[in-house]
Amino acid sequence: MAKQKKAPRPKAVTPKGFRDYFGTEVTERSEMLQKIAGVYHHYGFDALESAAVETVEALGKFLPDVDRPNEGVFAWQEADENDKGDWMALRYDLTAPLARVYAQHRNDLPNPYRRYAMGPVWRNEKPGPGRYRQFYQCDADTVGTNSMAADAEICMMLADTLEAVGIPRGDYLVRVNNRKVLNGVLEAMGLAEADPKRDDVLRTIDKFDKVGADGVRQLLGKGRLDASGAYIDGVGLAEEQADPVIAFLTSKADDVAGTMENLRAAVGDSKVGQDGIAELEQMGALFAAAGYGDDRILIDPSIVRGLGYYTGPVFEAELTFEIFDEKGRKRQFGSVAGGGRYDGLVKRFTGQEVPAVGLSIGVDRLLAALREKGRMGGTPTGPVVVTVMDKARMADYQAMVAELRQAGIRAEVYLGNPKNFGNQLKYADKRNSPIAIIEGGDEKEKGVVQIKDLILGAKIAESATLEEWKERPSQFEVARTELVSKVREILASQQDDSDA
Repeated sequence: MAKQKKAPRPKAVTPKGFRDYFGTEVTERSEMLQKIAGVYHHYGFDALESAAVETVEALGKFLPDVDRPNEGVFAWQEADENDKGDWMALRYDLTAPLARVYAQHRNDLPNPYRRYAMGPVWRNEKPGPGRYRQFYQCDADTVGTNSMAADAEICMMLADTLEAVGIPRGDYLVRVNNRKVLNGVLEAMGLAEADPKRDDVLRTIDKFDKVGADGVRQLLGKGRLDASGAYIDGVGLAEEQADPVIAFLTSKADDVAGTMENLRAAVGDSKVGQDGIAELEQMGALFAAAGYGDDRILIDPSIVRGLGYYTGPVFEAELTFEIFDEKGRKRQFGSVAGGGRYDGLVKRFTGQEVPAVGLSIGVDRLLAALREKGRMGGTPTGPVVVTVMDKARMADYQAMVAELRQAGIRAEVYLGNPKNFGNQLKYADKRNSPIAIIEGGDEKEKGVVQIKDLILGAKIAESATLEEWKERPSQFEVARTELVSKVREILASQQDDSDA
């Protein structure tokens, strides 16, 4: 009888486009999300946690990826007797589920409905450096009102959120624009709503931050040579047709009034364009009334990203401090959040247009920004470790841990093999523990414990002389009853040293 082959062992590898997150990363993200949620809650928004899975029908039109099934989502078909079950998919953002939730529960929800949501989303797209198929989003939306006060409030809340998580004023700017103004520009160019060249113009405008006004003018016309020397074909518009676009992109003046005047010249007699300018003026007045100056929120027509998706005001939070890229070149950190008005959110479900405005914060990018600012990413502090000198006295050690935990101190008992005491201290070092507690038989008999300051001990071991070591010992013997107070004292001194 042939020997049966063993099944091959599975490879211990992360699926392509995904990654694992360990202790510090998870903790930092959780703490940041709590701060963001605090601001949202302070503004009167309610939390919503919807299902991670939606029907493909409910998700509607999502981000296309023509090389993959179901255009960029992770989808599967539910089995039934006739193999005609519903197609299900992991959500690709937090906005599509909001549309379904609002349509389904609108009779029970307040109007307007203000909600925030945080959680992972999944996109079946080709992964790349820093681009994963699962990532976190952090959204807030107001559904059911056309008031520009809702749009202005979202922008102000975004500014407050950035400051709450540790981005100081002066290191960020929320820039605001309006899709209606751009529609007015397209009308001034003589491009009807059904003209296929409108999409080409939008794509060209989106390159403004890379190629500048002259580059946009060339791409709207015959074309231009890019940096590599390749020739990029243009849209083919006449020279005078490009004038309104350039006027729009370069309309930012020294003050809001001047910017509005330039925008009016760019849109000409277009009613939709004039409506968009009026909305920007309303928002500017609300920002000023609430004390949000141009150093925090700025009307800026050069913000064009996402204009194809939105129907009214759009905004983007940009971090303005400089960092070094992988080649050692200085550059600004860039965008960490964005949003705008997208009326028609629920129309697919109800047939009635429902106005909405919202924002989405890129959690991973914001975390990276905080690390760049030195607000996160330091060496994490582990728990106080109570070592085990006698397995038969585990109850004594658990009692110590319980006292420390009840006092609000993170602590654990060593649960490995206690035979080799050196291994226990190595474990504490690997956990980056600040303190180790030692109580052998002699200490138990005397009613004392040994408290070892591991952080101070490491510093002494690095550079201290014998005399300095004697003056600042890193191990203390204290009465068992003083365990908690002494641990608190050492932790406080460690914190003071790290802040110095």
